[in-house]
Amino acid sequence: MKKASKTPKKKKAEIWLRIVLVAPPAGVDFGVQEGKGNDYITIQKQRSQDADLTFEFAMTVKDNRDDGLPNFLGPLAQGPSTSRFIYIDIGKYAGQIDSCWERRIKVPLVGITWDVIEKDSTELVLEARLPGTGKDGGPSCATVKPTEGWKVCRRLGQ
Repeated sequence: MKKASKTPKKKKAEIWLRIVLVAPPAGVDFGVQEGKGNDYITIQKQRSQDADLTFEFAMTVKDNRDDGLPNFLGPLAQGPSTSRFIYIDIGKYAGQIDSCWERRIKVPLVGITWDVIEKDSTELVLEARLPGTGKDGGPSCATVKPTEGWKVCRRLGQ
């Protein structure tokens, strides 16, 4: 009698992420981009006012990459599976018609491993803190890496 081969089960999880924009310039709308190309909406829209802005949301991750790293899935995930990122829409991209700013921040999800994800739970969140103001004095833009990487923290209100 032939034994059935055991194929390892692929992991799939929902994790919480928090992006904190530190000291963005006042009077500018920021929000998380949901969708791609011209077919997107901006969610969690906030206008900056002399304080940090915080965006917190859930994402699905799956173990289906050849390199064994997490694959981030869903409408917030941007880019190819090997280099996913989140967009933060700014000014006109966030729907602020009268803004002089038309920018996006690309927040890479690099550095989030299964070891980090497995520490996560419903009370925990992976947090990235980014500078909200760029070198030109306007909102940060382009690829902005978390200043201290992704850290495990408590969820808001927990």
